[in-house]
Amino acid sequence: MDDLDLCFMPATELASAIKAKKVSPVEVTRAVIARIEALEPKLNAFATFTPELALEAAVEAEKSVISGAQLGDLHGVPVSIKDLTLTAGIPTQRGSKILAGETPTVDAPVVARIKQAGGILLGKTTTPEFGWKGVSQSPLTGITSNPWKLGYNAGASSAGAGVGAAAGYGPLHQGSDGAGSIRMPSHFCAVFGLKPTFGRVPNLPVPNNDQTSHVGPMTRTVADAALFLKVMAGQHPIEHTSLAAPVPDYPRLLNTEVGRFKIAFSSDLGHARVDDEVSDLVAAAVNVFADLGCTVEEITPAFGRLGPEIGRFFWTVHETNLAHYLAKWEAEMDPGLVACIKEGGGHSAEEYLAMRARKIAYVQQIHEFLQDWDLLMTPAVSVAAFPADRLQPAHWPQHPWDWISWAEFSYPFNMSGNPAASVPCGFTDVGLPVGLQIVGKRTDELSVLCAAAAFESARPWDGKRPTF
Repeated sequence: MDDLDLCFMPATELASAIKAKKVSPVEVTRAVIARIEALEPKLNAFATFTPELALEAAVEAEKSVISGAQLGDLHGVPVSIKDLTLTAGIPTQRGSKILAGETPTVDAPVVARIKQAGGILLGKTTTPEFGWKGVSQSPLTGITSNPWKLGYNAGASSAGAGVGAAAGYGPLHQGSDGAGSIRMPSHFCAVFGLKPTFGRVPNLPVPNNDQTSHVGPMTRTVADAALFLKVMAGQHPIEHTSLAAPVPDYPRLLNTEVGRFKIAFSSDLGHARVDDEVSDLVAAAVNVFADLGCTVEEITPAFGRLGPEIGRFFWTVHETNLAHYLAKWEAEMDPGLVACIKEGGGHSAEEYLAMRARKIAYVQQIHEFLQDWDLLMTPAVSVAAFPADRLQPAHWPQHPWDWISWAEFSYPFNMSGNPAASVPCGFTDVGLPVGLQIVGKRTDELSVLCAAAAFESARPWDGKRPTF
């Protein structure tokens, strides 16, 4: 087995091979480090790369294998952590010059669980400034390139994680998603990403954005995401928004029959603009589920048109959490973020509460709609990748901050808290990836995962690798 095979080997296979002493954690970690060093900074997926720490952890992991100690589910498997997530002793800079070099003293719960399961941390993957936009660029780290076309958008605040997954920087990459930041990079990079139900994975410190941020896995295979989510998930004694619901054994239940599923399909949610190539690829992907025996019906949900005004209001208002930085740092900040913060300022408490009442009613409509369906399918994003020095593709309406115009499918399910995934479903004529979004009922990640696994089996994507 050569080093490249190790870099692209699924975590499910790596973990088994390590436990069986067919490969060593050190061998795997060295191969992945060499892969990263060969491709960085061309892709620029890492804000902070920690090869020395990774090798130290791999040596200890190898000792545990040799001694016959009990091994965790991720023992010896390389993992990356997003640079919005706290890591003790490793900088968490959030893509901003404001926080350059800032190093936490504690791990976020998800990081602690990954370490406890034996994962080998490689470092921190890049994010836009404070994770604010759907484009892979920040003032601190510059452009993170799409591995399918250098210089192009790799998408949203988990962009470095998406690039790492696609490029063979090991199998497991932690992401987070406040308006699509797991699903958009997965769409742009041809990997699998799952935003679990809100609270399924604890998130400390709890973001002050009205419970829209979710933590989840980004991988090349659905089985890897199921394994990674099992490690991440579960109530936390301090994180008050974390779910008390039992965590299903996702890997064991992954191959549940999907032919019984009743699926709603919406190409535009009744309002969204979508490029033709994206729309065609997604429609063809949905037809696969009909071939698998599912009931599939194209619909226009009544809630769809109600989302844009609500989504934009809260996106700008919640960015005013950063307004205190403007007096000192405005010239060093992302100009789009500055524009977004300024637009969000000046609203009264009455305006906020009135819009929040609209949001609560909107979320209720989403959940009522899903009572009649097992899954909802849509495009993950309206466009394929475009140059990462832009907020919008050149052929779309331009705006100083509103990148949401091409991402209308993701934020509704952050507000509602539903599990939602992006599944690779094809490539445009110029070779850029497209994703299918699969949305499930609240707490039902398993149906989303099973549908994605069935599609993966029918239309495999893991063997496709970018070349650059």
